[in-house]
Amino acid sequence: MKEHQYSILVEWTGNNGKGTSHYKQYSRDHVISATGKQAPIMGASDPLFLGDPTRYNPEELLVSSLSACHMLWYLHLCTTHKVIVTAYVDSAVGVMQETADGSGKFKEVTLYPCVTVESGGMIEKAKKLHHDANKMCFIANSCNFKIRHEPKIVVK
Repeated sequence: MKEHQYSILVEWTGNNGKGTSHYKQYSRDHVISATGKQAPIMGASDPLFLGDPTRYNPEELLVSSLSACHMLWYLHLCTTHKVIVTAYVDSAVGVMQETADGSGKFKEVTLYPCVTVESGGMIEKAKKLHHDANKMCFIANSCNFKIRHEPKIVVK
């Protein structure tokens, strides 16, 4: 079995001069970067947890990772099965449950990909390949919650 390693640097940038001396004294801002990448990702916590709503939060990044991994596998499978995709847009939604002690976990993520294919004869195969892509997706295979797919296939 092959192993792959991914290295990311997460740096907290939210010290407002007093560190974490009080829950509301510090910013949740952070920067996510990696060697060789073009631009950093500006992160924070969810606004419900005192984060900056203009920055991506970890929960959004998890949902986007699932969506992107699924899309990349899907496009690969379409190529190998002669389904010609000309456009792909996903409006993914994740549902997280918070417990009384403040901890939480994801309950489910639903992907809503709208896929444009070249011809009507590709529609059925294009739908089926979403199931296959889910089985191949590295991120989906690492999750302990339900991942649903509600694809829409349209013809160019």
